[in-house]
Amino acid sequence: MKIGIIGAGNIGGNLTRRLTALGHDVSVANSRGPHTLTALAEETGATPVTAAEAARGAQVVVVTVPLKRVPDLPSGLFDEAAENVAVIDTGNYYPKERDGKLTGIEDEGLTESRWTERHIGHSVIKAFNGTYAQDILERPRPKGDPDRMALPVAGDDEAAKKTVRDLIDELGFDTVDSGGIDVSWRQQPGTPVYGLRAGVEEVTKALAEASPERSAAFRA
Repeated sequence: MKIGIIGAGNIGGNLTRRLTALGHDVSVANSRGPHTLTALAEETGATPVTAAEAARGAQVVVVTVPLKRVPDLPSGLFDEAAENVAVIDTGNYYPKERDGKLTGIEDEGLTESRWTERHIGHSVIKAFNGTYAQDILERPRPKGDPDRMALPVAGDDEAAKKTVRDLIDELGFDTVDSGGIDVSWRQQPGTPVYGLRAGVEEVTKALAEASPERSAAFRA
């Protein structure tokens, strides 16, 4: 598939490494410009581009930037993407450490991914937000392996969700459908599933035990 990755930090960089290794056509962008991605491009064979170009023709786009930077993404970002593009949101709200107060999340009670959808103008599939970046490289397992990790996946677009779940399966992880974006608080920071390295049964249990109440640690 043609895949665009916007954000070349730990998650974005390691997804670039794995997805190119699997044979996908990957374009990668960051906030500093394509010239700063030369080393990653040489390592992986990915194409360094601007954020505005990353979604062009893409069947999957991964948005993996700090939440406070989401409103800075180019308008019309997905205008030239493939029809029915699946947009993966890996973001998390860290008000104390990084993002400051985002009123839509704290005052309106939006889930983090619903807030992101509002700003980018496209539905998203929430995945990888509670995954350790190094696990993307080090913990893939074949289907059926008892040590295979499961990742929660939320989203309202069932076709896009299937695309993303199939891609995660190809990367070497199981998935658990955690529902729509309005209940994606089940996998936000501070919940039992966040950062959980476990299989389908434990991930399913952790999602069921989540509370929609945002803890003080994750409020501005």
